[in-house]
Amino acid sequence: MATRQIVGIEALVRWRDPEQGLVLPASFIPVAEESGFIGPLSQWVLREACRQNKAWQDAGLPHARVSVNLSARHFQQRDIANLVTTVLDETGLALHYLELELTESAIMRNAEEAVSMLEELSSLGIGIGIAIDDFGTGYSSLSYLKRFPAHRLKIDRSFVADIGSSGDDETITSAIIALAHSLELQVIAEGVETHTQHEFLRERDRDEMQGYLFSRPMQHEAIPGLQQQGVLPN
Repeated sequence: MATRQIVGIEALVRWRDPEQGLVLPASFIPVAEESGFIGPLSQWVLREACRQNKAWQDAGLPHARVSVNLSARHFQQRDIANLVTTVLDETGLALHYLELELTESAIMRNAEEAVSMLEELSSLGIGIGIAIDDFGTGYSSLSYLKRFPAHRLKIDRSFVADIGSSGDDETITSAIIALAHSLELQVIAEGVETHTQHEFLRERDRDEMQGYLFSRPMQHEAIPGLQQQGVLPN
């Protein structure tokens, strides 16, 4: 936010059903998880996001990282490092332009295994980003948090939403920012929708923000126009 530059794009999956139209993840992701289809779906999203980011770079657009959410089940399959290596080789995307997001609750289901898996991902090389998503909702043990080889914490939108009306959420948000910075982690505030939220977070030295105040989810065809602007809209 110091420069207002666009530094990353988060890949979001949607299902275009010929009869129902646009179907949001809350309707089909649980079914994919129950049926076991979440693994192939996650692989497809990862591969397509990397391919698209490399295509934007080849077209001369400003380079930015692409963030991809990994499901808890896929994360537990213990093939993440090999999959990421294969996808990057296939698409030609440089390591440091990919960030993997894992929810705090998914990581804490088996914290010891999570540490091992995250270390394996980190061993791929300098540059790959690892973000802990929805932070503040998964009851992290601080003793584990300092062991996770992560680079960013994403403050859950439930805390950001009440900035300006809830002193408790403002206190929690400020504490998360201070905690992350003390652990040398960057902070992304999710769900920023108002100027009040923006000003509060800016004054507390957060690193990055995302939310409807800057851009709503959009088709990949619209990304070049946003990228060419160079900076986020007010």
